Amino acid sequence: MADRESQKEQSRARILESAGRGFRSRGFGGLGVDGLARDAGVTSGAFYAHFKSKADAFREAVSVGLGQLANGIEQMRAQLGQHWREGFIDFYLGNRRTCELADSCALQSLSGEVARAGDDVREVFEAELNRIIEAAAAGLEGKPKARRDEATALLALLVGGVTLARAVRDPEASRNIAAAVRKAALTLGKGG
Repeated sequence: MADRESQKEQSRARILESAGRGFRSRGFGGLGVDGLARDAGVTSGAFYAHFKSKADAFREAVSVGLGQLANGIEQMRAQLGQHWREGFIDFYLGNRRTCELADSCALQSLSGEVARAGDDVREVFEAELNRIIEAAAAGLEGKPKARRDEATALLALLVGGVTLARAVRDPEASRNIAAAVRKAALTLGKGG
């Protein structure tokens, strides 16, 4: 019985991973349940055995994707100590800017989709966003409100910068956007 439950959990995780990649690369409206199931290597019936709808899978994919960012920030803080912020900025503006969209950061790639989603998805997004902000704020200096404000601004700057850098066709323009955003992100919290 435990083996069957383990297989079921693995199948669900595989479908969710694939759905997250699909939503990040093609958007919520870019594929249906049949496409989500096909990408995961399962039947539509198997998809419905784990998720009651595409919207249900989307909500879960948003939660998992944003949770990965929060965990990544916490790991980067643990690995780099007081230098985590510069490491995170460079990673986000480097790898997260140039990787395949399916592998991109859920915060950057799914925020626009979430803005058009129902309240249940937006509620999950907001809770996970707060977790991300808290993870970043915990690695900053100052009073709690100032740290939270700085973390929010840092995330907004990086997400917006990557969004713009991904949208331009010219690689040099993309690098210039990333360089300008990096410079601004490094100065956050230094003057006030």
